[in-house]
Amino acid sequence: MSDLTHVELLWLEKQTERWIRFGRAADEQILDRRRRVLSFAPGSIFAFVRWAANDYGTVASRIDILRAVRSSEACATVPYVRPGADILLRGSGWPKVKRVLQMIDIVEALGINAADAAPDYWRHVHSRQSAGEAMRPYTLARHKAWLLQRRIEP
Repeated sequence: MSDLTHVELLWLEKQTERWIRFGRAADEQILDRRRRVLSFAPGSIFAFVRWAANDYGTVASRIDILRAVRSSEACATVPYVRPGADILLRGSGWPKVKRVLQMIDIVEALGINAADAAPDYWRHVHSRQSAGEAMRPYTLARHKAWLLQRRIEP
């Protein structure tokens, strides 16, 4: 059994969009010109955005920042993600999705790939957003601390 986490992407212009905002895919399978499946190695962090509309406008906006897990690890189910993933952040509704996208931009403005940011930072953003509190921006010092922690953990 593969340890990869598979994400089904779809692009139907002005109807449904499921796409990856950041993350390093280990594999890609193109199903047709509108559908593909990206696969992520265990431990990979990625942002999965889902959007849907009808004749009257947007009906759903969602973003999930997820960590791919091994097949032996517990995980949460997420639509279009098999078998599931560790949820670091969940945002629903355009104002929350927009704010998370801004936080991703702040991380990337530091010259850091958002997939390399500390997982705890994405949990922080989720918690603060859920509580309606201001989020602390990611900093180079925080990133350096994360890299050092990662080196000493088994």
